[in-house]
Amino acid sequence: MSEYLTYPLTQFIILLGLRALAEAMFNPGRRGKLLLNVALFTALTALLLYHGIPPYLRDDDPSTVTERIANGALKTIWWIGGAMVLASCTRIFLILERKPREARLLQDLVVAVIYLAAALCIVSYVFSLPVGTIVATSGVFAIVLGLALQSTLSDVFSGIALNLGRPITVGDWVALDENVQGRVLETNWRSTQLLNGSNDLIVVPNSLLAKSRITNLSGPDSTHGASLKVRFFPNRPPRSILEAMDRVLLSSNSVLKSPAPSAAICGMDGDSIEIELSFRVQDLSRVPKARNELFDLVFRHAESAGLQLAKSGNSVAIDVRQDAADRSPKRLNSPMKVINSLPLFAALTDEEKETLSSTMNRLTFRKGEVIAHRDTALTSLMIVRSGVAEVEEADEDNGSIELGRLAPGDFFGERGLLLGALEVADVKALTPVVVYEIPKDKLAIILRDRPNIAEELAAVLAVRTQAEEALHHSEQESGQKHTHALSRRIRQLFHLG
Repeated sequence: MSEYLTYPLTQFIILLGLRALAEAMFNPGRRGKLLLNVALFTALTALLLYHGIPPYLRDDDPSTVTERIANGALKTIWWIGGAMVLASCTRIFLILERKPREARLLQDLVVAVIYLAAALCIVSYVFSLPVGTIVATSGVFAIVLGLALQSTLSDVFSGIALNLGRPITVGDWVALDENVQGRVLETNWRSTQLLNGSNDLIVVPNSLLAKSRITNLSGPDSTHGASLKVRFFPNRPPRSILEAMDRVLLSSNSVLKSPAPSAAICGMDGDSIEIELSFRVQDLSRVPKARNELFDLVFRHAESAGLQLAKSGNSVAIDVRQDAADRSPKRLNSPMKVINSLPLFAALTDEEKETLSSTMNRLTFRKGEVIAHRDTALTSLMIVRSGVAEVEEADEDNGSIELGRLAPGDFFGERGLLLGALEVADVKALTPVVVYEIPKDKLAIILRDRPNIAEELAAVLAVRTQAEEALHHSEQESGQKHTHALSRRIRQLFHLG
């Protein structure tokens, strides 16, 4: 029995048993299994060298057939084991780099080269066959195969070039020739898969992709620039129009503040003044939302500043028709105009609107002045008539956190007005701001006659509260439950039916 234990093959089987026992006892993960394989390969290397069986040399010593078969089997296992360890190291490296999908093709290529080299070494050092002859014969076969698979090989080598050059990676938004645009899902041996804005899968052969002009919309970073044009009737000086458009960009909650957005005059004639608004957003998917918000803000700030948007067949424009009385400063700044601009009071009759507007007070604030302080309970509903205000919350680590910006038509103060709660943030004027306030006792009369307004105010307050909670990563109720709870409290405070 002891004689059999001295055989190299028997000792290798014992090593395999120890490796299996260690895996069963410790239950290692992927990296732990790799370490066990490296330890087994190292032990096998020491075992072969100890018995005078170098795996990288041909076995020229005369020996029995059994020994030659055993030695050949151990050498073959050594080469295959080494290839497996190298392949595992390659995959582990890509996982540690957190880019396993981007380099999948390159990974497959490296692993294929490793196993091909191991196979040639087995042929040479185990079977003692001339590798040069085999390579020459396979070269002729490769030429014939290459001619037959010319198109496929073109895709393969184009894929290799794309992976080595790395012009695009998984997750990038790219635009190709012929208006093909989408987000990169995967790059494999033959093709690259894109997901377009319609959620359709586009498969582009790598050879075609390599010849196309690629515009990486996600590079050099994820931010994306966009622009829109609006045309105004020239009833105000260009400087006034630019100031209003600067306020549009300043009041946006969707565009990035750095780099700063800009407004520029790109055309002017007797019928219109054309303004281009340029801005950047966090990523390409947010462009539609930002454009929609800016169009709404353009309308509101134009209404506030007495600007009329011109008609145009070539540019995006909003046709706002107003008579001379509507465009006069006195009519424009009246409390009744504020009431008419708010969807919240759309269901009121003209008489109710007149009554409510007669109770409103007009307040003005300079740039940088605090309109409402945090930790105070407002007793009026505050409606922004003109200018831009910022809702800013104090933060111990970063100094302050911006919760949002307010433009003409936005309102605040519903938290203290409806619930008696304290404000969680300061409301600061970023430009000169005009605000109209509706006192609590006057609004209560309207709420008793129109309980649906309480429901709308509860929905607005619920959305704002949830946004604040999400900013602080706190757990929150579902939106519907939150709205119903606030609505009940409002009904109790105002004695609504």
